[in-house]
Amino acid sequence: MKVLDEGSTVIMAECTSLQFVSPFAFEAMQKVDVVRLASLSDPELRLLLPCLVRMALCAPADQSQSWAQDKKLILRLLSGVEAVNSIVALLSVDFHALEQDASKEQQLRHKLGGGSGESILVSQLQHGLTLEFEHSDSPRRLRLVLSELLAIMNKVSESSGEFFFKSSELFESPVYLEEAADVLCILQAELPSLLPIVDVAEALLHVRNGAWFLCLLVANVPDSFNEVCRGLIKNGERQDEESLGGRRRTDALRFLCKMNPSQALKVRGMVVEECHLPGLGVALTLDHTKNEASEDGVSDLVCFVSGLLLGTNAKVRTWFGTFIRNGQQRKRETSSSVLWQMRRQLLLELMGILPTVRSTRIVEEADVEMEPNVSVYSGLKEEHVVKASALLRLYCALMGIAGLKPTEEEAEQLLQLMTSRPPATPAGVRFVSLSFCMLLAFSTLVSTPEQEQLMVVWLSWMIKEEAYFESTSGVSASFGEMLLLVAMYFHSNQLSAIIDLVCSTLGMKIVIKPSSLSRMKTIFTQEIFTEQVVTAHAVRVPVTSNLSANITGFLPIHCIYQLLRSRSFTKHKVSIKDWIYRQLCETSTPLHPQLLPLIDVYINSILTPASKSNPEATNQPVTEQEILSIFQGVIGAESIRLNQRFSITAQLLVLYYVLSYEEALLANTKTLAAMQRKPKSYSSSLMDQIPIKFLIRQAQGLQQELGGLHSALLRLLATNYPHLCIVDDWICEEEITGTDALLRRMLLTNNAKNHSPKQLQEAFSAVPVSHTQVMQILEHLTLLSASELIPYAEVLTSNMNQLLNSGVPRRILQTVNKLWMVLNTVMPRRLWVMTVNALQPSIKFVRQQKYTQNDLMIDPLIVLRCDQRVHRCPPLMDITLHMLNGYLLASKAYLSAHLKETAEQDRPSQNNTIGLVGQTDGPEVTREELKNALLAAQDSAAVQILLEICLPTEEEKAKCVNPDSLLRNVQSVITTSASDKGIEEEDNLLCNLREVQCLICCLLHQMYIADPNIAKLVHFQGYPCELLPLTVAGIPSMHICLDFIPELIAQPELEKQIFAIQLLSHLCIQYALPKSLNVARLAVNVMGTLLTVLTQAKRYAFFMPTLPSLVSFCRAFPPLYEDIMSLLIQIGQVCASDVATQTRDIDPIITRLQQIKEKPSGWSGICKDLSYKNGSGDTGSMDPDVQLCHCIESTIIEIINMSVSGI
Repeated sequence: MKVLDEGSTVIMAECTSLQFVSPFAFEAMQKVDVVRLASLSDPELRLLLPCLVRMALCAPADQSQSWAQDKKLILRLLSGVEAVNSIVALLSVDFHALEQDASKEQQLRHKLGGGSGESILVSQLQHGLTLEFEHSDSPRRLRLVLSELLAIMNKVSESSGEFFFKSSELFESPVYLEEAADVLCILQAELPSLLPIVDVAEALLHVRNGAWFLCLLVANVPDSFNEVCRGLIKNGERQDEESLGGRRRTDALRFLCKMNPSQALKVRGMVVEECHLPGLGVALTLDHTKNEASEDGVSDLVCFVSGLLLGTNAKVRTWFGTFIRNGQQRKRETSSSVLWQMRRQLLLELMGILPTVRSTRIVEEADVEMEPNVSVYSGLKEEHVVKASALLRLYCALMGIAGLKPTEEEAEQLLQLMTSRPPATPAGVRFVSLSFCMLLAFSTLVSTPEQEQLMVVWLSWMIKEEAYFESTSGVSASFGEMLLLVAMYFHSNQLSAIIDLVCSTLGMKIVIKPSSLSRMKTIFTQEIFTEQVVTAHAVRVPVTSNLSANITGFLPIHCIYQLLRSRSFTKHKVSIKDWIYRQLCETSTPLHPQLLPLIDVYINSILTPASKSNPEATNQPVTEQEILSIFQGVIGAESIRLNQRFSITAQLLVLYYVLSYEEALLANTKTLAAMQRKPKSYSSSLMDQIPIKFLIRQAQGLQQELGGLHSALLRLLATNYPHLCIVDDWICEEEITGTDALLRRMLLTNNAKNHSPKQLQEAFSAVPVSHTQVMQILEHLTLLSASELIPYAEVLTSNMNQLLNSGVPRRILQTVNKLWMVLNTVMPRRLWVMTVNALQPSIKFVRQQKYTQNDLMIDPLIVLRCDQRVHRCPPLMDITLHMLNGYLLASKAYLSAHLKETAEQDRPSQNNTIGLVGQTDGPEVTREELKNALLAAQDSAAVQILLEICLPTEEEKAKCVNPDSLLRNVQSVITTSASDKGIEEEDNLLCNLREVQCLICCLLHQMYIADPNIAKLVHFQGYPCELLPLTVAGIPSMHICLDFIPELIAQPELEKQIFAIQLLSHLCIQYALPKSLNVARLAVNVMGTLLTVLTQAKRYAFFMPTLPSLVSFCRAFPPLYEDIMSLLIQIGQVCASDVATQTRDIDPIITRLQQIKEKPSGWSGICKDLSYKNGSGDTGSMDPDVQLCHCIESTIIEIINMSVSGI
């Protein structure tokens, strides 16, 4: 053990007297630079002889002339050196035999154990190794060194990683060191498989002068430098300063890197890669720093250690942190310790940039009150600021991550640096922020009252200099905002938020105990920043110009946000509305992430008081005039694009504020009513003037830059303005903004751009005479974008009434429809109001009423009170239906909002009247039910009006327009021949009525899908049966009626039962499903039941319209044939019994019915003629039963014909 201790104390001293290979000589060997080799001194050249002699004697692979010349120079160089002869003698030995003996000795050692004294290479040593080496010839010298080396290598392999120190005369005698080194180099060069150079290097670490031998060995094989270094590092300890072996390995590698300094940083990279020998990495960095010292820049030591501790590799961070902690735990940390050297170097660098005139004295009051730009403190030089910031972050990492405990001297110098005053530059702002956060993170650096006073003075200087720094440095995110933010966090006791702020600013995750912030909290809240001071100061902080996500750091918006959350403004009655409004106006893309939370918390502070005891303690909302001024330029029709004064970001944020405010106001109605508060709601006229859809469309193209603002606006629209979120509109927008739009823009000519709204008005005025000019202008307008069309909106809508006159070409109407749909994507609400007013019926001597947006939301059916000619003008009817759908949705949202607004107005009286019964929730439920009933009545009325429009007028009936054509076309596939079909298609299928019917059916389909209850309500109300073929075939969602037809049949009113069976007959043809079969079977059974209970008059009224439906049942479902035929015979028998006493004329009919039922096939050929004959003979009969019997006979014959033709 004593030997180990002695060895550990002379690790570096053992080689100090020896001659090492210089970097110059090593580079010459690497490059085989003969000229530089020739300039070496004899002692330097002596170290490289083994390699040079082998070069001169061995046959070269390079046969070039230049190498032949170099070889001559090498021979000339070696000719005067005496030691060359001994090396030549070494090379003359039979190395093959030597290798065989060495292999046998290794096998013998392995068999007998490593401690055996037997040796095949060397036998019968008469004296010690040194004397034997002196008296031996070259072959024996080789065997002596080889035997000793193999013994050490075997012991290394058997030691299992435990370090040992091997005392060997051969490697310790200073007289024979050079000869032993020659032998070692020749052996390794001639026996590389037996002596791998990495294993030899590992063995040399265990002998005295091992580092010297290793350097000579590598110098004579320069290509092996990286291999040897990597091998030594890979086999090294994770913490090298903890053991003798680690320190010897580190020193050996340092000697190697001194010999080849160009590879030192590469070796350091290997150290970090393997996470071994951290002391070596630091030592190499220290050596490099001394060689490459620069006064102003950040040193390599700071960069290296910062990279280890602040990098993304957690394994490296833990490894180096352990090195720092273990180094501190050693009781005696001498100057030979690498950690001590590193700390000393860092301290010297820190002291090197400290202001020279500086002390911890307390500044006189007179000094503090001097001008802001003048200071008795000597500040940091501008060229030192970046280096100072890097040093601060490094010390933070060392203390916070690696657990370094600073000495008194280090703490004193650090505090001196942190409280120094940098110049007003961006780097200076960064330095002050880092210093402030380091003070918060490591409050133990301030230990004495003098140091605490120094810190307070420095903080006061920060507050005073903040505005000057921001104006001079040009950095928006100044340290003043951080001071405010920390003060607010201290006041609200959000210590975790302060810790997050500190870690974020320092750029590292360190552990900070909240208890360590108690003293700083006292200083902030009582001495520097009282809550009132914080609030008053925050309002005076100027807003950030062009605030966007590109501006990082802590900004005034962060401070205002925290103060709003803690309700400081309302508590101290400080108005913040103007500041927030100004900041919203000063925004740009990409959107700063703090803006939306700021608006949300501001709205909350407007609606919710800070405390129940003081309900008036709220912030003021933004005024309507301020809101309108933001949108100035897009409200008027004369504007084409947004006003450049305010960015699109500002306008979208204000829109988000208004919509969120209104939603929050409705959501908190009950709470506000309980507190007897009624915050002001924005007027409907304001909402009408904001171009919501236009702004949303602008936001859609900026989704990436607006973050979550676009999706938040869509959510608010879907809730409060569903009529602006119609799916058809979004699909239409895709068409308008797609590739076709780009192609149209390419076709845009100057003529199209030059048409003014006035010219369009003149063209419309000339429509009765000529259509050419208006058609030309309208075609040109289709090439414009939606925003460019806005100025033409009023002219287009106001002249729509003229387009209803006869003779207007369909192309003009379709073009107007197209332009209207484009305008609908940017200004829907205003466009709808103008259109509704323009399409009112023109009645002479009656002044037309001008409807407002509010009127149309309260009563959407106003849209359908338009000129009757619109009902037969498909392009304008399409526009009307679009508006109707929108206003029905708007009405729902309007009534829901109205219900929430007025929910608590009559609550006291209601509670008094029904409170005794204990049903306090009754009135609210009733109000909700009334609202739903009103909406249902409104929707059903709209549907009924639209269905009525589908009916042909008297004029159309006179022109033989067939409303049943749609159904007849469907049925013609089954019932008509090819020639018959051609006749029916001539029934004017392409008329305006047919197109209007299709448009109405599309809208009804959407309404039924959106709310199936509408379909149920409409069919329970009923409508003309003439429309059933149209609705069933034209509305795809009519199949939902199958769900409630059983309920409709069960109604007591005969008319509803008739309507249900007629509806069912058409549904069975359209949807021949199992469900339809079940309902049809139910209908047949109900008809059979009603036959037994109805009177004669009611029987006639019920069966006459429903009997034709039985034909449809049989056509759709043949299995019902038997039941239906039985029902028909039964009806006929009942009718016959009623008239039996009056006349016998009915008997032949009954007889035929019985025969038809028994033998239907025999009647199939004559049924058609018989039906015509009987029908013509009995039509004059006024007896209801007789007429019913004839109807039964016709029904049976039609069923038979249908079944026979089907077969």
